[in-house]
Amino acid sequence: MSVEQGHNNSTGILCLVVGIAVFSVQDLILKLISGDYPLHQAMVLRSLTAIPFMLAIVWWFDGTLRTLLTKGWPAMLGRGLLNFSAYTAYYLALAALPMATTVSLYFTAPLMITILSVVMLREKVSARRWLAVLAGFSGVLIMVRPGGAMFDWAALLPIFCGFAYALSMVLARTMGTRDSAAAMAFWGNIAFLICATGLSVWYGPGHHTGDMHPSLAFLTRGWAMPGLRDLLLMCSCGAIAAVGLTLLTQAYRIGQNSVVAPFEFTFAFWGLMWGWLFWGDLPDALGWVGIAVIIGAGIYVLRADADRKPPEAAAQHP
Repeated sequence: MSVEQGHNNSTGILCLVVGIAVFSVQDLILKLISGDYPLHQAMVLRSLTAIPFMLAIVWWFDGTLRTLLTKGWPAMLGRGLLNFSAYTAYYLALAALPMATTVSLYFTAPLMITILSVVMLREKVSARRWLAVLAGFSGVLIMVRPGGAMFDWAALLPIFCGFAYALSMVLARTMGTRDSAAAMAFWGNIAFLICATGLSVWYGPGHHTGDMHPSLAFLTRGWAMPGLRDLLLMCSCGAIAAVGLTLLTQAYRIGQNSVVAPFEFTFAFWGLMWGWLFWGDLPDALGWVGIAVIIGAGIYVLRADADRKPPEAAAQHP
């Protein structure tokens, strides 16, 4: 499938917004099952189900499956391991925190991308964008409130996710000249399967259960036989991930980065909506202030980065 010449921003924005909405359903499913099943069980079923969809995506976008066996496949697998660490932290946070809080803290990622771009890629950042980074981290402190009565250590998990995701995106910039987005997504899914299987071998028998923090319980709980409904929910995450990735990839293939990228923050809307509809969770006054600061600073950084770079070939989401 050939890449379109020129830009189609309206279609690109539509693909991105719909893709993010699709991915938000996976977050909702994993939070819904977090009290009854372990994360590694859901990830094994999700990764297995995703394989045929991922192969179809590679064939569709690359026109061949040979891109999976290029010399870069070990690096793609390694990047997948980094993504697994990032999204495991994110999903463990979902088990303990309101969705709106988890999603908002995750939006430290574009701020960290700026820092890592300076350190790893030697890119120059203006004083105004450094101020935006500092503003974003002040928003994180407002939400997390370390040392306060409302502090939960699980709030550190989506921040770690943001860092690991940012590192993954910086690596994608250097790998993208050699490897396709579809191939990176496939090997990322294989990394998820390998890691989730390893966790299942260790925790699956259920020897590490007990009275634990919700995040730890979601990680260490033993496998449980799911009913048909829950089995279908977990397996559906494979199709959700494949469809969502396809939409996000298409968005960045046909749209200008500077126009499309800021719409990543529509993810915050879905976190707020699902949390309110299913659990009645809404941030308190300081939480709303922190959300506004993080999103405002993140949009500023994204737009500033996009204005000085050509459109990315592809973008990925958990």
